[in-house]
Amino acid sequence: MTLLRVATYNIHKGVQGIGPTRRLEIHNLGHAVEQLDADIVCLQEVRKMHRRDALHFTHWPDMPQADFLAPEGYTAIYRTNALTRHGEHGNAMLSRWPVVAHQHEDMSDHRFEQRGLLHSEVIVNGAAVHVVVVHLGLIKASRVRQLAQLVRFIEREISVDSPVIIAGDFNDWGTTVRSTLGAVGMVAFDRERVATFPSRLPVVQLDYVYARGLVPLGLQVPRGHIWGRMSDHLPLIAEFDLPSECP
Repeated sequence: MTLLRVATYNIHKGVQGIGPTRRLEIHNLGHAVEQLDADIVCLQEVRKMHRRDALHFTHWPDMPQADFLAPEGYTAIYRTNALTRHGEHGNAMLSRWPVVAHQHEDMSDHRFEQRGLLHSEVIVNGAAVHVVVVHLGLIKASRVRQLAQLVRFIEREISVDSPVIIAGDFNDWGTTVRSTLGAVGMVAFDRERVATFPSRLPVVQLDYVYARGLVPLGLQVPRGHIWGRMSDHLPLIAEFDLPSECP
C-alpha cells in the first residue's frame, strides 16, 4: 500500500478583501500549500496573470500563481478557465509525483460563468492515478449539466480499472454531486462531512475529494485564524491508500 495525501483549495485568486482593504495573500498561500504537505494539491481560482493587480500590489509575483505556489520539487500544471478584462484564471494541479499527461475541457454552461476541468495522469510508485480538478457553477441547473459532462468525460477518457481522484470546489452542499458521481463508482468520505465555507465561520462543505480505486483513510480541514484570512474557502485534505495491485 502507498499513502497518498490529496488537498483541494480554492485560493480566491490570491487576493482577499474589497475596495481599499484588498490585500495580497499569495505569499501566505505559498507557505500554506507547503504546510499541507500533500502529494497532490488541486487548486481553483488560480491566476495566470492579471495586469491591474500586478500594478496595484508591490509584491505581486513575477510568475504565474501555480508556479509560484508549487513547493520545491513539485510539478505545476495549470489550464485557463476564464479570460477577463485584465487577465485570466483557472485550475491548477501541483504534484510531488511525475506527471505524464494532462488536458483541459471547457465546462462553461453559459457566458456569465467560464468553467473547466483539468485532467492529469500522475505516476505514483509506478501506478497511474488520474486526477481531475473541477470548479462547478453557482447555479444548480448548471452544476447538473456540468456533472453530466464530467461523468461522460470519465467514461470516455479513463479506463474503469484506473484509480481516479476528482477534487475541487463543487459549489454544492446537497446530495446531487454525491449521487451523480456515485453512479460511476466515485465515493467521498460517507461518514465525514466537514465545513469549508466561508473560511472565517465555516457552515457548509463546498469542497470535496472523490475517489475510485483508492482506500480512504481520513479527512481533515486546517483550522485557525490565519487560514480564515487567506481565502474565502478552507483547504480540505484527504488521505488514501493506493493498493499495490493497481495497474
